[in-house]
Amino acid sequence: MAKTKKKKIKNEVQPLHVMQPNSAGIDIGAAEIYVAVPGDRSDKTVRRFDTFTDDLHKAAKWLKQCGIKSIAMESTGVYWIPVFQIMDAYGFDVILVNARHVKNVPGRKTDVQDCQWLQYLHSVGLLRGSFRPAQDICAVRSLLRHRDNLVKAASSHVQHMQKSLTQMNLQIHNVISDITGVTGLAIIDAILAGQRDPDKLAELRDPRIKADKKTIAKSLTGDYRREHLFTLKQALQSYRNYRQLIIDCDKEIEVHLNEFDSRVDIDQSRLDPPSSKKTKKKPNANQPDFDLKTHMFRLLGTDLSRIDGVNDLTAHVFFTEVGPDLSAFKNASHFCAWLGLCPHNKISGGKVLSSRTRAGSNRLAQALRMAANSLWSSKSYLGEYFRRMRARHGAPKAITATAHKLARIIYHLVKNQKAFDETIFADHEQEHQRRLQKRVANQAKSLGFKLVPA
Repeated sequence: MAKTKKKKIKNEVQPLHVMQPNSAGIDIGAAEIYVAVPGDRSDKTVRRFDTFTDDLHKAAKWLKQCGIKSIAMESTGVYWIPVFQIMDAYGFDVILVNARHVKNVPGRKTDVQDCQWLQYLHSVGLLRGSFRPAQDICAVRSLLRHRDNLVKAASSHVQHMQKSLTQMNLQIHNVISDITGVTGLAIIDAILAGQRDPDKLAELRDPRIKADKKTIAKSLTGDYRREHLFTLKQALQSYRNYRQLIIDCDKEIEVHLNEFDSRVDIDQSRLDPPSSKKTKKKPNANQPDFDLKTHMFRLLGTDLSRIDGVNDLTAHVFFTEVGPDLSAFKNASHFCAWLGLCPHNKISGGKVLSSRTRAGSNRLAQALRMAANSLWSSKSYLGEYFRRMRARHGAPKAITATAHKLARIIYHLVKNQKAFDETIFADHEQEHQRRLQKRVANQAKSLGFKLVPA
């Protein structure tokens, strides 16, 4: 009986289709970088370069010789910035990749394998570049982030002043709301000048202060110590130094903003009716000295400060983090997903394992969350929406949901260059009132009652 031949099953894995043949991968480090190119471009597919400027130019020239057109690199700290800028100046299409998206297989992790893995994933089209605005927007963004650090440093020295005052049992910071105001600084300067009489110190009170002179004088009766006066003096000097640095930074930011082209005619825009939703509030102490409102209006094409909870600083954060061009986002949902303000579903086996928002530290998302949290006392539709979400889901989820709604509104206004009109929410409010009446009527009916209109 003849033996039948068994067919051999070939377990060959078909390679992925190469979509970017002229691609390279760069592994970024503090002192060195590793660059990988396709195997047919050089006898040595991986080369190491130092991070000195001359070496980065050598790396760019070598990539040009290899016929590379696109480069993928991880956004590692701030070390990628000089590499990105030099490669971009040579005309390469450089994309920044989230490090969590390019994790290699476990084990055998080296810099050489990392750059090769980046090059392979980029060549087969499996990498998505992170959003990065234009270079002129990034310049203003760097200045604004530096300004935020200066504000934080200044606030830390305010805490140092409060600590020194507390150690001397001077309770002036518990009597007036801001010791860095006119009254607070005048009293601290007088104390450092040698004045110890509480009544004379209380005479420096500004008429706008709610506390009377007697209360202020009582709070300034303390135990003056030499060492605490010294720390108070240095904390005050440091605070004023940082305030001057903030002023200088504001001037530099204004110079950069003046270089941008306007999207609207400022003279014509002033004819728009003023917003009626805002109430007079105390100005923000960290507000820039220049007219930020006008700059944001002419650069974005709409006045975002008309939206409840959104101020000029929030609009400035939007401009520096995104810019006026929203073409990189297909729609408002895509924009909210980039911000991390929408559910990030994890589904397996037909079950939703998690629907929490994606973890991240997007500065614009943080600013929108702060804007949403400020709506708790607003009498507008957005304030009602925030309180309704808070009663239903709790404060954290309500803040995220309201920030998501604010992001959609801002996207629509900037994309279409339209003015904010709160009357469009009237239909939403009427629909909510109808649902509320129906729910209350059903609850009364279930309890054996009947509602009678007033």
